[in-house]
Amino acid sequence: MVVGMTVTPETANVPTESGNDVLDIVIIGAGISGIGAAYHLGQQTPGARYVVLERRERIGGTWDLFSYPGVRSDSSIFTLSWPWEPWRGKEYVADGDQIRDYMEDTARKHGIYPHIHFGTEVQSAAWDSATDTWTTHVTEDGRPKIYRSRFVFFGSGYYNYDKPYSPDFPGSADFAGTLVHPQFWPNDLDYTGKKIVVIGSGATAVSMVPALARKAAKVTMLQRSPGYLFSMPRVNPVYAALRTVLPKQASYSIIRSAALVFEKVLWVIARRFPNAVRGFVRRQNVSLLPQGYPVDVDFKPNYNPWDERMCLVADGDVFTEIAKGRLEVITDHIDHFDAEGITCKSGKHLDADIIVTATGLQLQALGGVRVSVDGTEVKPQERFSYKAHMLDDVPNLFWCIGYTNASWTLRADMTARATAKLIGYMKANGYTHAYPHLGPEPIAEKPTWDLQAGYVRRSLNALPKSGAKRPWVVRQDFLADAIDFRFRDKIDEDMVFGRVSVPKQLVG
Repeated sequence: MVVGMTVTPETANVPTESGNDVLDIVIIGAGISGIGAAYHLGQQTPGARYVVLERRERIGGTWDLFSYPGVRSDSSIFTLSWPWEPWRGKEYVADGDQIRDYMEDTARKHGIYPHIHFGTEVQSAAWDSATDTWTTHVTEDGRPKIYRSRFVFFGSGYYNYDKPYSPDFPGSADFAGTLVHPQFWPNDLDYTGKKIVVIGSGATAVSMVPALARKAAKVTMLQRSPGYLFSMPRVNPVYAALRTVLPKQASYSIIRSAALVFEKVLWVIARRFPNAVRGFVRRQNVSLLPQGYPVDVDFKPNYNPWDERMCLVADGDVFTEIAKGRLEVITDHIDHFDAEGITCKSGKHLDADIIVTATGLQLQALGGVRVSVDGTEVKPQERFSYKAHMLDDVPNLFWCIGYTNASWTLRADMTARATAKLIGYMKANGYTHAYPHLGPEPIAEKPTWDLQAGYVRRSLNALPKSGAKRPWVVRQDFLADAIDFRFRDKIDEDMVFGRVSVPKQLVG
């Protein structure tokens, strides 16, 4: 039991799931992380009683939220898909609607779908050490409700779904056209034949602008500074051939392993030999752009590769649209908006019917849910992360945060397996609570995310803290984490286990 906290559990006059019923686990979010957690819980603990609480009306998380033209994976779909459910398509890079459909089909196939409660927004989760239970307060279909459970798993992502980063551009209120953020793309927005300015140069802008350019009169990508754009085929011919001659699971395993190795090797080379990667990307850009294009103006970043994420370009589509004259890249700074568009610091005016502010995300831990332990609020940014999936001195709570340099699913799946393993261990040994605990000596800290991207630098303290050594370090190294998980990690390492005597009806 956590020591030194006053026991004041939250109560409310709202209906429960079924009286004193206590679930094994409440999973928050029906995206990549939440569905993966439900799958592994079912595999490790057959018959486990759980719900998946999803505020949206469909499965998908990020892949349901974002619906802008061109939305797709920005890493290999073979590493973004779950290792236990092979990707069925031939694509190396998949569109957003394909990914969402894959997720829904998977949830139905493995019996997860009936456990999902849609239209359910979580407000708070309160731990009571007197009973070793979490009480999760939600609004479901517009009505207040509570769920009681032994464990809570946060698969709610890393950014604020309601409030993206939107700078206050001077004169934006004067713009007479349509101003839209990709996070809230209107389904009825007709951009055919329109002049569009997209502000930004990250993965969202890079995937969006070629799709817009195919229907718009003209698209301009306005960036303050260039990023690294690295082109890969949407369908890899070697991988496609493998899938025609090998069984589905065998070919998927080989392709997934190859994608993992490629992404890892690229990142290592970029870190150790940045000039070599910089030169390679520049040569590729030159080969794909029209002869004489000012590559060093619009495609020469002022930072090393992987100081910020490198942007994947599918089939060189950005460069293709530039060559066709339907897409223009402008490197400049915004002075102000006016009724007809944007005036840049250089004096250049960009006419626009539609302006898209692809300006980034706002980091947010635990989906913004208020978490408390025995009445004391838990502030995630003040806690250390344990093995990148628990918080120090917070019992029976798991959270999922992916990698910055690889597919989210890689760590999400590892987190789900670790969660299911710990729950199975606790059930087998009769424990009702477990939490990681720091030793008496202070530990060195390092940034949880080491990217220099704007959305990270704006919110350095939004996420839980990382130590410098395992098991308290948050690493951006899937292979090292996978080796530790398989051969080195001990389930009781820096963990406190215990059990509480509770009335029989409260035993989950």
